[in-house]
Amino acid sequence: MEQRHLGRTGLRVSRIGLGTLTWGRDTDEHDAGEQLRAFWDAGGTLVDTADVYGGGEAEYLLGRLMERLVPRQDLILSTKAGSVPDPDRRTDGSRGHLLAALDASLARLGTDHVDLWQLHAYDPYTPLEESLQALDIAVRSGRARYAGVANFCGWQLAKAGTWQLAGDRTRLAGAQLEYSLLQRGVEREVLPAAIDLGIGLLPSSPLGRGVLTGKYRSGTPADSRGASEALAPFVEPYLDEAASRIVEAVSTAADGLATSPLHVALAWVRDRPGVTAPIIGARTAHQLTAALSVEGLSLPDEICRALDDVSAPVHRYPDHDWSTL
Repeated sequence: MEQRHLGRTGLRVSRIGLGTLTWGRDTDEHDAGEQLRAFWDAGGTLVDTADVYGGGEAEYLLGRLMERLVPRQDLILSTKAGSVPDPDRRTDGSRGHLLAALDASLARLGTDHVDLWQLHAYDPYTPLEESLQALDIAVRSGRARYAGVANFCGWQLAKAGTWQLAGDRTRLAGAQLEYSLLQRGVEREVLPAAIDLGIGLLPSSPLGRGVLTGKYRSGTPADSRGASEALAPFVEPYLDEAASRIVEAVSTAADGLATSPLHVALAWVRDRPGVTAPIIGARTAHQLTAALSVEGLSLPDEICRALDDVSAPVHRYPDHDWSTL
């Protein structure tokens, strides 16, 4: 698998990443092990997790699998901290919480460092400079090699990236946000900021939460995320009429290229400007292997333009010249 630099850094990662959101909850150790081995065999290196995935079980499971299946040194481990299971405060970006969470993540993963450590979300109750200081401490102490953020909007990313560049601080290497043909909101401000600051984008849910595969065209399959009690609310927003039109366009493109809708949707986001590596999650190793076979596909320009048109978000003032409105 092709390797790409993450942003304007020396860190190289596979251009497709493996997500572990469901590990320890909907994905057991056997299935997770098959996925990790299939990913490694395909040349994949970037494995993404978080301290809250499965209540910590995803990290614990990944750590156990590295002991017996895949050498730690062959993987680029990325984890996140700052999201908390508190209905009154969904994020805690305090320095104390973040550094304690990192230590707990390292213990579960069974390693002395992660390659990429990210703030899981912006915390409006903690000064951003305090949260960013935790990233600096983590890198300087050797517990993290590189740092990034996730789920930051445009002004938050611009402020964080600029602050880190202004002094002797750790450059932000990556930003992880949802990005797909069904969710192109990052193109408004986040992606331009990331490109300008040299921050690599790591798209999550690049298959539109599974909807872009076409599996929901005739209803909700019993074994899909849309049928899962935990994940049905996650999928439901992308089952509307507007999404249906985009899914049909992707399916038409796939038919014309003699490939699958999954491959078309994944290749589209993988090769967007500013993107380093989409993060994909799969239910089985078979599904993952099918997704990874996208490696040899590059979409023709006319297909890209057609998909751009059918999925185009509405960006007007102030993104476009006010004099033309």
